[in-house]
Formats: sequence, structure tokens, C-alpha cells
Amino acid sequence: MGAKGVCRVAEMGRVEYGKAWSLQKKVHGQRVREEISDVLLLLEHPPTLTIGKSGVLANVLVPPERLAEMGISLFLIERGGDATFHGPGQVVGYPIMDLRQRGKDIYRFITDLEEVMIRTVLDFSLKAERDPGHRGVWVGKKELGAIGLSVRRWVTMHGFALNVTTDLDLFSIINPCGFTDRQATSMAACLARDVPTAEVLDRLKHHFSKVFDVDLSSMTEEELAHMCP
Repeated sequence: MGAKGVCRVAEMGRVEYGKAWSLQKKVHGQRVREEISDVLLLLEHPPTLTIGKSGVLANVLVPPERLAEMGISLFLIERGGDATFHGPGQVVGYPIMDLRQRGKDIYRFITDLEEVMIRTVLDFSLKAERDPGHRGVWVGKKELGAIGLSVRRWVTMHGFALNVTTDLDLFSIINPCGFTDRQATSMAACLARDVPTAEVLDRLKHHFSKVFDVDLSSMTEEELAHMCP
């Protein structure tokens, strides 16, 4: 077995979606040019809807003016997948990683992201599973963690969203991931108790390091800003 890789991780707190998207593009470009190592951005968004390149606006169930009244942003983005909600109480991870160093295996990469979430929630006595027909992690027919990626020049963008204490009522304004017959759930809803996000982040970083065989090296927002001016 070779030496572990290095992945810089930045825990950013709550970040407006457009700002995080712009930052991802900058980091992605630097990773493509091999100017930096792999990077994992961990954050939370204010209430936001995103629609992937295979999605349709019809899966947003309220008109734009109602979204504006609710203070919810809408972005059409280049990841795979359909409509997704991001909001407080959700751990969002954007791994910007070079798959040229990982066998150019996108399927394995997605499976590994699922594994990270499955192991993380198991640490809280919650069993989540894969669904052979639908990527992400599930508790029964309810989606606990979603995955949507963009891979350009073999470097990944976007990533995963794990519902910890997310307000599930807000998922009612979309067909989550395009489903009309499935709902979202959260760790708090499944466990019927509050789940501290800081503890989830700690376990998620542990499992990300193990599953992807990388040493996670913390990076401050100041370092990130200097790296991506």
C-alpha cells in the first residue's frame, strides 16, 4: 500500500450558495492544474434550492415570487441530479478531488461518499443504506443524504448533503431529487432527538479520512482565501 494522500479541509460554517459555488470553481481550477492538493469544503447553506443539469423546474412546486417571499434562493447548476434543498441543519460537503489519482472511477467515488455518510450516522446508532436504483443514503424509502456531482477533467465538484436537523417541511416545496413518491428525512427525525452538528462533523471527517485513505489537514478560511484570491 502506498503513502496516504493529503486532503485540506476547511470548515466554513454558513455560506451563501453563490459564494460557495464561486469558490468551488476556483479551487477546481487549481486542482486541475495540480497547483494544490485535494480539498474538502464542509459548510451549511441558508435556505437554497438547486437544480442539476438533468433536472426540471417543474420539480420546484412553488412559483419564483413565493420563493422570494420565503427568502429561498434558486440556482441552476452543472452537477448531476435534479432538485435539492439546502438549509440550516444540513452538513454539506464539497470534495474537490483528482480522480486521475483514483483510477478515474466515478462510480467508486460516489460509492465512497455514500459509505462516509453511512458510517457517520451509524456512530449515532442510525442505520442507513444504499438503494440500488437511486444514489445517496436512505432510511427505508426516505432520503437522508443526497449526492450530486460534476466531474470535469477528472476533478470533482459539488458533493453530498446530509440532513442532520434540517427543517423537513421545507422539502415540501420540491420533488426531492425528482421523486414524487419519496420524502426526505433527517438524523434528528429518525432518532427522535437533537443531534449536535459539531459531533456529526467530527465523525464525518474521521470516516472521510478512512474511506478515502487521506490525511485531513485543517485549513482556515484565511488560508483558503489566500489560496483562492
